Amino acid sequence: MKTGILGGTFNPIHLAHLRIAEEVQQACELDRVLFIPAAEPPHKDVAGEVSFRHRLAMVEAAIRSHPDFYASDLEIRRSGKSFSVDTLEILRREDPTGQRYFIIGLDSYRDITSWKDFARLFSLCHLVVTARPGVEVNEPLAPLPVAIRQDFCYDEQAGRMQHKSGNYLIFLKETYLDISSTQIRKMLAEGRPVRHLVPPAVADYIEAHGLYRTGAFQQRQTTKGSH
Repeated sequence: MKTGILGGTFNPIHLAHLRIAEEVQQACELDRVLFIPAAEPPHKDVAGEVSFRHRLAMVEAAIRSHPDFYASDLEIRRSGKSFSVDTLEILRREDPTGQRYFIIGLDSYRDITSWKDFARLFSLCHLVVTARPGVEVNEPLAPLPVAIRQDFCYDEQAGRMQHKSGNYLIFLKETYLDISSTQIRKMLAEGRPVRHLVPPAVADYIEAHGLYRTGAFQQRQTTKGSH
């Protein structure tokens, strides 16, 4: 089985996440895509202290109409920080004969040396790097230390760099939607609509649970309602 893996805080999940998953699925002929919300992100806190339960529920709502997309609670079922290399190790144990396609943005790939045991990632999965506006890497192996670059060679038939494990480093220029969770949280805190940025079911969930509303905004709404 060919499985795409898309991780993140998903705080909240939005249309760009779904678009990336759809295009990677098509380009790499994936059987399924796993959306794995981070329980304890190693590099940043979860803005607004939105619980894992809420973030997972929003992912489940967002992908409900996509039969090949699945939400995973893997990172809450194990303790500690949500390091990608540990998650991939677990997925390999669960499906040792399957192929894993780990999807990251070009900005994350550029900083990959800051990740825990980053060199092991290439042995655990094909790494799929998607475009980001304003971020460029002209040489595919440039972000990697020289010692790691020696583990790759160019596969002319595939037109890609191949790791000594047999896994590929895949760069995709998908249709990028310039949407960010930070932008959405800011708009919600200001009382602005976001239904053009997130799936309808996610917008409904956010509204029903009062997520991302700052105290100041809630006070303004209460004041307006009293007139």
